[in-house]
Amino acid sequence: MEVGQGGFKAFSLRCFFRMAGGFRFLEHVGDVFIEAWGDSLEEAFAEAAKGFYETVSSMRGVETREERVVEARGRDLGELLYSLIEQLIILFDSEGFLAGRVEAERIEKRDGEYVFRLRLWGEPYERGRHRHGTHVKGVTYHLMEIDSGGPVKRVRVLLDI
Repeated sequence: MEVGQGGFKAFSLRCFFRMAGGFRFLEHVGDVFIEAWGDSLEEAFAEAAKGFYETVSSMRGVETREERVVEARGRDLGELLYSLIEQLIILFDSEGFLAGRVEAERIEKRDGEYVFRLRLWGEPYERGRHRHGTHVKGVTYHLMEIDSGGPVKRVRVLLDI
């Protein structure tokens, strides 16, 4: 440190801020468009999953008493994201499972394809106790984006409603 003008100590501050992950809904006519981001691609994918759950209901008030693991596979990252959201739709449609907490594991490359596991804690949907959201029919590749360059990873995915 050096003493600068007025007796103040001048120093070089090097901070590396950790950007918290998150998601938001973007404007789109007739469908639900989610943009999600995080420090890693895994975190961005997990945030996209949160966007899905906020679409079909709400993560607030969901008790985390049951655990599920969703495994997505894809030949590329776009197919991997598509597979993840598709697995969440199937889980919700078949079991009514709502997540109150999600935790991403590492994206790995095995036998020429990407594999991603997402751990979910939650409970089955109960009418009257959980908010009724929008029914998601499917996921689409239309307008899908995956930006894995730079310090913040970002994905965009369109849900067909």
